[in-house]
Amino acid sequence: MRDQARLHPGAWWLWALALGTAATRTTNPLLLALLIAVSAYVVATHRPDTPWARSYSAFLRLALAVLLIRLFFAAALGSPIPGTHVIVTLPEVPLPRWAQGIRLGGEITAEALTFALYDGLRLATLLICVGAANALANPARLLKSLPGALYETGVAVVVALTFAPHLIADVQRLRAARRLRGRPDKGVRGLLQVGLPVLEGALERSVALAAAMDARGYGRTARVPAAVRRTTTALTLGGLLGVCAGTYGLLTAEGGTYGLPVLLTGVAAALAGLHLGGRRSLRTRYRPDRWDARAWLVTASGATVAALLALAAAHAPAALHPGVVPLVAPTLPLWPAAAVLLGLLPAFVVPKEPS
Repeated sequence: MRDQARLHPGAWWLWALALGTAATRTTNPLLLALLIAVSAYVVATHRPDTPWARSYSAFLRLALAVLLIRLFFAAALGSPIPGTHVIVTLPEVPLPRWAQGIRLGGEITAEALTFALYDGLRLATLLICVGAANALANPARLLKSLPGALYETGVAVVVALTFAPHLIADVQRLRAARRLRGRPDKGVRGLLQVGLPVLEGALERSVALAAAMDARGYGRTARVPAAVRRTTTALTLGGLLGVCAGTYGLLTAEGGTYGLPVLLTGVAAALAGLHLGGRRSLRTRYRPDRWDARAWLVTASGATVAALLALAAAHAPAALHPGVVPLVAPTLPLWPAAAVLLGLLPAFVVPKEPS
């Protein structure tokens, strides 16, 4: 019953990344605020009570810091956006001729700050969507679901995630023991005397883990023909290059026509390369996560939001990109807002996982 309540962690990541992709297609602060509200509601209703799920607040603080930094740079270094509504005039620092185009101080206009606010809010929304994926998807289960070609990488990350809490616990235990004995646990002397036992214990655990992994056949691979290896390398590298080029096209206005086809082609080639590369890994999974109908619904809800906002950005750019020159109040377009609300589907079709 507990396994039936679990959703594949990859579905959460695809849903969150699709919402982040939708955020890159608009600078309308009302739509961006709606995307943040949708992701926050799903996190509030489905976040498990685990340490890794508490990272959402850190992403919120990071998003706020990014927004404030964007506004600060717009005020301190100037903006290419012309404006007539001057808010304040700062003392301007004269710069040499080779620094043309850069301004320190001077007039701060409402148009420049509004443009910086819209731009920073878009990046902040993208960070919050990534934070939602971190809070909802179990990292250990996600690494376990990696394809066979990435098996060694997944095991290394899992070992690192497992050993880090042990190191922290060892430091806390040794410092508490030294305090009980009346010995210093702070400063350079305390750090040196605590660090040596911690490193010794970490080395012992590493040796024991290496012996256990060797006894279980870790690192052994199957023999595959040379043609399959070359095809795997070509598909994987070509797919990753296609993903980078397609992502760049989606994030720029000039690449709106070729971005999505190149991205989909790159993803397909990379997946084919990973599938072929998995033939070298002889392993089985204990209780693998199933990609069921709920995972398809969650992924489809996020993909629908991204597709509809991309369509709206192509056919009604004025509604998704409110102008700042002249300065006008943004309005909430109805059918793009309704499309964003489709991202709430996981809150109703996925039960909360037991902690």
